[in-house]
Amino acid sequence: MPRIKDNMETVEKKRPSLKLRALLWCLNLMGLMLAGVLVYVVVVFLQMPSLDAILHETRPAAIMFLDKNGTEIRSAGRIMGVPVSTDSVPPYVWQAIVAIEDKRFFKHGPIDMRGITRAMVSNLRHGRIAAGGSSITQQTAKNIFLSREKKISRKIQELILSYWLENRFDKNQILDLYMNRVSLVGGMRGIDAAARVMFQVPANRLSLAQAAQIAAMLKAPTTYSPMKNPDKNIARARIVLQEMVRQGYVTLNQARAAAVELAPATPAPDTNLYRYWTDFVLDETRSRLGGFSSDLYVYTTLDMELQDHIAAILPSHIGEYQGAVVAMSHDGAIRAMSGGADYQASQYNRVLAARQPGSSFKPVTYLVALERGMTPESIVNDAPFAIGDYTPKNYNQRYYGDIALSVAFAKSVNSVPLKLTEEYGIDSVLDMAGRLGVGTRLRREYSTVLGASEMSLLDLTTIYAVIWNDGGSVRPYSITKITDPAGNVLYERNPSDVLQVVSADTAEYMRQMLADVVTTGTGRRANAPGVLGGKTGTSNDNRDAWFVGATDSLVIGVWVGNDDFSPMDSKITGGTIPAEIFRDIVE
Repeated sequence: MPRIKDNMETVEKKRPSLKLRALLWCLNLMGLMLAGVLVYVVVVFLQMPSLDAILHETRPAAIMFLDKNGTEIRSAGRIMGVPVSTDSVPPYVWQAIVAIEDKRFFKHGPIDMRGITRAMVSNLRHGRIAAGGSSITQQTAKNIFLSREKKISRKIQELILSYWLENRFDKNQILDLYMNRVSLVGGMRGIDAAARVMFQVPANRLSLAQAAQIAAMLKAPTTYSPMKNPDKNIARARIVLQEMVRQGYVTLNQARAAAVELAPATPAPDTNLYRYWTDFVLDETRSRLGGFSSDLYVYTTLDMELQDHIAAILPSHIGEYQGAVVAMSHDGAIRAMSGGADYQASQYNRVLAARQPGSSFKPVTYLVALERGMTPESIVNDAPFAIGDYTPKNYNQRYYGDIALSVAFAKSVNSVPLKLTEEYGIDSVLDMAGRLGVGTRLRREYSTVLGASEMSLLDLTTIYAVIWNDGGSVRPYSITKITDPAGNVLYERNPSDVLQVVSADTAEYMRQMLADVVTTGTGRRANAPGVLGGKTGTSNDNRDAWFVGATDSLVIGVWVGNDDFSPMDSKITGGTIPAEIFRDIVE
């Protein structure tokens, strides 16, 4: 028995104490927890995308559209601005960012422990999250990931990426990444995009005041937007300037001068005025280049001043109806295109819609007659006339008997072009239409002579451009050149040879007759100084109303109607609203 007792005492002496066992258990638990954390971090790391892929983020190719003078119209697909660096912008641009976002940026590592501690104390004192302690490196990592999810895994990825960024790049390079990736306005990213949208200048032309206003947005872009909340933006921009003085980036006098310049951002021009145009040009670009993967600069024929003018006039005239206008130079360069009253309400481009041109098609038939030897003074007879079952009447139900060809045209009688077609053959009319560029889609029937075969406003206006181009062929064009950002030319218009579609004498006779339309005929409301002539057109039941006319430099086509082809008021003809729109454009 004593021996057994001695053995038990020996065992008790070797067994760890309760406290030691508890300590060992805690150490094991901590080891397991640490192992679990390490495994979680490794898993999160493995789930990260390729860091190089993140850094060299790709985006859809952007297209910048420029007008005939090289001025930017709008861009499509741009989600970032032009890349900038600390070397390419004025120093105060990046200094404003550092001053307000991370004044110790050049002194600390990936994270700023002093800043985090200061933020925690401030938050505890206020009882809410009143300050953040993220460094610019951390914010860059966050912007690269573009995730706003408040998950532990995302925060760990952010910290991993922060250390990776600081390990791979110097501070200036990280600041470059930040300036190009930060989200500030309208879904676009980068300070260059913000500068262009808010102040209509690239980042390298920002003033000190503007740089301070952009830096002021970084805390909360919507809250401190100079467009949406200018007072808050200006108040915070003053703080930015104060910090820049305190940190020695600018002098007190420089800051005071900049503070005077602080102002609400100027809203960017309403690019919807140009959307019908840029949609049209985008289709033309694709037809020229096919697919494209790099950014493009597309130089177009648009006259922005004329486009703005037309976009303001059209809605004021058409009321409950729809309308469209296209203007081109005599050689076919399209200078303006408004495909409807409001692009936001409808993106359907009515300049390209096929509609019945009515009497505005009649110059085609009259050109045949002039080419066959008639003149504007030739006498024709206006009386009721039928071809088979086709018995159209004049719009005003009146007939004028023997009249000059020019009078028949100016009054837009229907019997004369039909009689001319019977004399010269419908094939001669269709052939003339083909020479003018619009014959392939026309029906071979007599109603076509009076404008029953559909065509677009662009096609119809092209017919008249040939007449004012001295009978020379016209192919409408919208693009003069396409380049990549480096200036390499990917496409350049090579003007085709001008073919003599009709003789210069025939075209001159036709111009004389078009001039009579606006002085004594159906287009009198279009008459104004500088107007050379034009022609009205109205389809059956007043579904379509047209006017196409010209000045020394432009041929302008106007259409008014309903998208659903329903009739308009019976008083609306080509000689009313469309003629008035034309007149107001050219005046």
